[in-house]
Amino acid sequence: MSSKQLGAKVSRTDLTMSDGRTIRYYDSAGQSRSAKDSRPVEEQPGIGELRLDPLVNEWVVMAAHRQGRVFLPPKELCPLCPTTGDLLTEIPDSNYEVVVFDNKNPSLRSPVGDWALPDLIGPGTDTGSAAGKCEVVCFTDNHGGSFKDLSERQVRTLLEAWRDRTEELSKVSYIRHIAPFENRGEEVGVTLAHPHSQIYAYSYIPPRVEKMLSVAKKYKESSGKVLFDDVVAREIRDQERIIAKNEHWVAFVPYAARYSFEIHVAPLSPVADLAELSEAQSDAFPSIALEVTKRLDGVFNIPMAYIATWHQAPVREGRDLLRLHWQITSVRRAPGKLKYLAGSESTMGAFIMDLKPEQSAKQMREVQL
Repeated sequence: MSSKQLGAKVSRTDLTMSDGRTIRYYDSAGQSRSAKDSRPVEEQPGIGELRLDPLVNEWVVMAAHRQGRVFLPPKELCPLCPTTGDLLTEIPDSNYEVVVFDNKNPSLRSPVGDWALPDLIGPGTDTGSAAGKCEVVCFTDNHGGSFKDLSERQVRTLLEAWRDRTEELSKVSYIRHIAPFENRGEEVGVTLAHPHSQIYAYSYIPPRVEKMLSVAKKYKESSGKVLFDDVVAREIRDQERIIAKNEHWVAFVPYAARYSFEIHVAPLSPVADLAELSEAQSDAFPSIALEVTKRLDGVFNIPMAYIATWHQAPVREGRDLLRLHWQITSVRRAPGKLKYLAGSESTMGAFIMDLKPEQSAKQMREVQL
């Protein structure tokens, strides 16, 4: 067992699970954690493959072992609830605030020995091992809740966990990019209904980040300025797409949103990643995060399926070019209607919007909280 003090009076306690994985408890009230994982030892899956799609120079992870993972279990069998009675779960203790543990069926995992990304030489590129880290972040021990139901104190503890994991994973030699994300709703592929997010720490730069980095570099070379800073400045100047703002953060629907309901939440004083947030910025995040998620649910008065992703700079490159921001995209465009990625979006990557960003921003601003 080991412990560590973080910001906002949050403490972290690390314990070892029965199969050797690590579970990390994040607590704000000085709790003591020592519960033992009493489950029998299970063999962990091997590492998957990295294969290159040479037509676009993009890595594809082959993780066939994930096919048999748990799929939408009933509440009484939820592996993310605390351990109670005969239900031995991923969390050995009988309660928790926020916990983070290594995924039982990871798409990416720690390599054995020396590791390097294969050289790109087209169709002849070697198959690599899917190095990286996949972690599960449980928001609360309340199975029936969701992010918007958390208290500001709970969100602050959760943010401290995200910050801590970003800082620690950034020190791993083979990690190049870290992406915490939350899937909410079966419509976006959720397989466990308990409120949680995941962290994917990649050994390569994901395609979306590569493109953002390339565009930001060209913009900096031609204008001398950081692209995302100018994007935020335009939103503040235009005002009509802003849906919430406080002293340290602004939330807006982007000018060229790809989804009818898409929200970006960015710090007004830019930083490269979660670990660089100041205490003042971190303390101001919970209120605006809860406001925007409540506004999203309030549009149609139904839980909106969404993907919420932290975009941040890669670990060791482009840190002066890319900025931290939280992107929430919902596939819901109207009650009973989803935004399907059909022909144009799926095959050509060319998005077509059903609603102007100014319209959806207005709808969210008008929600009565």
